[in-house]
Amino acid sequence: MARINLLPWRAERRKQRQREFYTMLGMAAVAGVLLSLLLYFYYDGQVGGQNERNAYLEAEIAKVKEQNKEIERLDRQKDRLLARKQVIEELQGKRSQMVHLFDALVRTIPDGVVLTSLKQEGETLTLEGRTQSNARVSTYMRNLEGSGWMSNPELSVIEAKAQEASGSAVDIKSLPYVFMLKVKLPAPGENTGAEAAPAQAPAEAAAPAAAGAAAPAADAAQPAGGAPAAAQKEARP
Repeated sequence: MARINLLPWRAERRKQRQREFYTMLGMAAVAGVLLSLLLYFYYDGQVGGQNERNAYLEAEIAKVKEQNKEIERLDRQKDRLLARKQVIEELQGKRSQMVHLFDALVRTIPDGVVLTSLKQEGETLTLEGRTQSNARVSTYMRNLEGSGWMSNPELSVIEAKAQEASGSAVDIKSLPYVFMLKVKLPAPGENTGAEAAPAQAPAEAAAPAAAGAAAPAADAAQPAGGAPAAAQKEARP
């Protein structure tokens, strides 16, 4: 006997398909949410790592800036020390310059010239004084040129002028002219020739002195040796 299915199988199949569809839809939604979470955490980790690298770079940049400031401070300190060293070297080179300079001024000043003022500005020395005539100033300039410690004398002013300061020891009648001249001082290391010349002068002067001292000794020795001969001549009959 044949069996006939009278149940609404089409409706059951439709419901089953709907259940399968909703199940697949829920699984897709869950997969999408999980995928979104994975993408979020991945990019969040990437952003966090980049932020950490940026913070590290900023810290290193700050350190480099501090080091640059320290280097700049050391450079400024180095420049100050080099400037002090240069000043000390200049003072060391000019330590004996004033002694030789005043000695040269004393040795080179001729008769009829009196200095009233000295002024130094860098390598330029300004001399002011009174003189009897223009020829005295010309002689003084030649002496300064040949001193070895001063060079390029340049006469600025020479004129007949009455004495302004009262009570000065300068005689206006004998020294009626006022002059002002400028000379160049040698740089450190350029006055070695001037120092060597005075050192050689005593040695050169010692040779004639020794020769002169030997000549009178020889003259004194001749009468001593010649006295017995004269006495023998007188003793002969």
